[in-house]
Amino acid sequence: MPEPPPGPATVPASRTSREGESGVPGRRVGHSGTDGAGRVREWRPPFPLDLAGTLAPLRRGRGDPTWRSAADGAAVWRTCTTPDGPATMRVARRSDGTVVATAWGPGTDRVLDGLPSLLGADDDPAAFTAHHPLIADAARRRPGLRFGATRRVWDVLVPAVLEQKVTGVEARRSWRELCHRFGDPAPGPAPDGMRVPPTPAQIRAVPDWAWHRAGVDSARRRAILACAAVASRLEGAAGLGGEDGRILLRRVPGIGVWTAAEIAQRAWADADAVSFGDFHIPTLVGWALVGRPLDDAGMLAVLAPYVPQRARAVRYVELSGFRRPRFGPRFSPRDYRAM
Repeated sequence: MPEPPPGPATVPASRTSREGESGVPGRRVGHSGTDGAGRVREWRPPFPLDLAGTLAPLRRGRGDPTWRSAADGAAVWRTCTTPDGPATMRVARRSDGTVVATAWGPGTDRVLDGLPSLLGADDDPAAFTAHHPLIADAARRRPGLRFGATRRVWDVLVPAVLEQKVTGVEARRSWRELCHRFGDPAPGPAPDGMRVPPTPAQIRAVPDWAWHRAGVDSARRRAILACAAVASRLEGAAGLGGEDGRILLRRVPGIGVWTAAEIAQRAWADADAVSFGDFHIPTLVGWALVGRPLDDAGMLAVLAPYVPQRARAVRYVELSGFRRPRFGPRFSPRDYRAM
C-alpha cells in the first residue's frame, strides 16, 4: 500500500489529533530539536498492527546502541541517519490503537514522514496464502505482523554486511563497537548510551586498527567501504524496490544475494526477498515444512508456491516456535581481534 500524502502543518502542543484513522497521517505537535520536547506525530493504522514484532528486525542484538525498548514493549526508541542529519524517534501506542511518534534532531521531518512505511503501510500481508499448516497457524497467531520499510538503505546495509559468514555474536559486537566509537550521540533525551549509526563519511574515516579492534575482517571491511563510496546512489535501491533494487545493491563488490535480501526486507519491505545463502534458514525451513534439511535449491522449490511473498513465509516459520533437531555442536564464534 503506498504511503499516504503528507499530513497537516504543525499545530500547537495543546491540541491533539486523531487523524489517520483511515490511513491519513496524523498531525504533528510541538517542535523538533535537541531539547526534551521534540516533535510529535499521531497516526492510526488502518490495519491490525503488531508494533514490537514489525519493528523487531531492525534491532541488532540486545545491546544495539541504536535501539532501546521499554520492558513491557509499549515503546521503542531508535536512531537513524537521514539526508538531513541524524534523528532519534520514540514510537509508542495508546490504548485506542493510535501510534504516537516523537522525534528529535535534524532528520525529524524525514522520520515522521516515514512513520507509516516504518510500521508496514507499504506491505500487503492480505495477499498472502499459506500452503503449509505450520505457516497457516503462525499467520493466524500473528495477524498484525508486517514488513516495515525504513526507506533508508545505509543504516541497514552496514549491520547486514557485518553479519556475513560470522555468528550473530560476532556481528553484533562489531556493530556496537563501530556505533560507540564512530557514531554520534543520539539527538534529544534518548536513553543513556544510545548512538546514531556511523554515516558513510564516518565509516570512510575509520582507521585500519579500529576495524581490527571491532573484529571486522578485511573482506567485510572492503565491502562496507565500497558501499560507503557510493552510498548516495545505493539509496536509489529503495525507490526501485523488488528485484531491481536488489540488483542495484549487488553491483557493489561484496554484496551478494543474501546481503541484498537482508537489506531489502528492512529498507523497502520486500516480502519476497529470501536470504538464500544463509547458514541456518534452509535447514530450518526444510525441517519445519517437509521434515528434512534442505539446501538453497531445495528451499527455492519448497517456497515456490509463495511467490511473491516467500520471505513472509520464512518469517512465519521463524516465528512459529518450531525448533529443528540438533545433531552436533554449534558453530563457535571467532575473535578476529586476536588474529
